[in-house]
Amino acid sequence: MKRPAASASPSSSASSATQLTSFIAKFDAKNARLIRAARRALSARFPSANQLVYDNYNFFVIGFCTTERPSDCMFSIAAQAKGVSLSFYYGATLPDPDKLLQGSGNQNRFIRLESEKTLAEPGVTKLLNAALQQSKSPLPSFGKGRTIIRSVSAKQRPRRNPA
Repeated sequence: MKRPAASASPSSSASSATQLTSFIAKFDAKNARLIRAARRALSARFPSANQLVYDNYNFFVIGFCTTERPSDCMFSIAAQAKGVSLSFYYGATLPDPDKLLQGSGNQNRFIRLESEKTLAEPGVTKLLNAALQQSKSPLPSFGKGRTIIRSVSAKQRPRRNPA
């Protein structure tokens, strides 16, 4: 029998930050550093985006959204024991002349992040801009987005590779 995900209740920014820190601490040092660095870089570039956080069975995800609705996610940081990716929620419809996107699903595409520097590559920058342009709701032009813990699964795959 499948266990439903435990839904997180609305929380203050202090407790959201504490929860986020604990989620990232489950990863090995290399992946934890990359998650934090990618989040810092994307937060600096898109400061008014809301960050919807999911600590699910398969993946830990931080979705960067134009609103508080998951369907308004432009892209996300998706992490598991094997590594960290930049995932594009509507990646199948993004222009990708450099053929950077991986995956073959009907909707989602991703790029594996080798380091934070991957986010600054010209092709990745174009994809981020295209994801912003194709979003249904505009990103607020000012203000600071919120970090919102959306769900935490009671049962999760290991976040670290076995030694």
